[in-house]
Amino acid sequence: MNDFDFLVGSWDVANRWRVDFLDAESAWEEFPAVSRASRHFDGGASFDEIDFPTKGFGGLTLRLFDHEREEWSLYWSSRRTGTLFPPVVGRFEGGRGVFEGEDTHDGKAVRVRFVWSGITGDAARWEQFFSVDEGASWIHNWTMEFTRRSS
Repeated sequence: MNDFDFLVGSWDVANRWRVDFLDAESAWEEFPAVSRASRHFDGGASFDEIDFPTKGFGGLTLRLFDHEREEWSLYWSSRRTGTLFPPVVGRFEGGRGVFEGEDTHDGKAVRVRFVWSGITGDAARWEQFFSVDEGASWIHNWTMEFTRRSS
C-alpha cells in the first residue's frame, strides 16, 4: 500500500506529449513542470499538485488504495475545469505500476492507461496511452520524466 511513497517531495518534470493525443504520427512537444507530492493515510493515499508554467495550467492527482481489492484508484483534476476526471485503476507489480480506465478526449471515448516505471530515489517515469479500439492498440501520447529537486 506504500507504492507511491517514492513520489513524496518536490520534482522537476520534463514533459513530452503528442500535439494530437489521438494521432500516433503527430509531432512531439516538450515543456517543463514542477510537482509537489505528499503521503497520507499511512501510505494508503497520495496527493500531488503539478504546475506547467509555460502552458498556463496545472492540476492535481489524488491516489487512494483500496485495501479489499489491493489496487489503487488515481483521480486527476485540471485547474482549467475544476472537475475530477474518471479514475484509472490498477497496481504495481515488479516495480512497474499499470492503471487503466475509461474517459473521453475531444468528445471521443478512449481507454486510458498510465504506466509508472524507472522508479529510483531521484527519478521516475510516467507515461500515458490512449486506445480508441477498446485496448486492441495503444497510442503513446505523453511521457513525464521526474527528477527530484535538490533541498
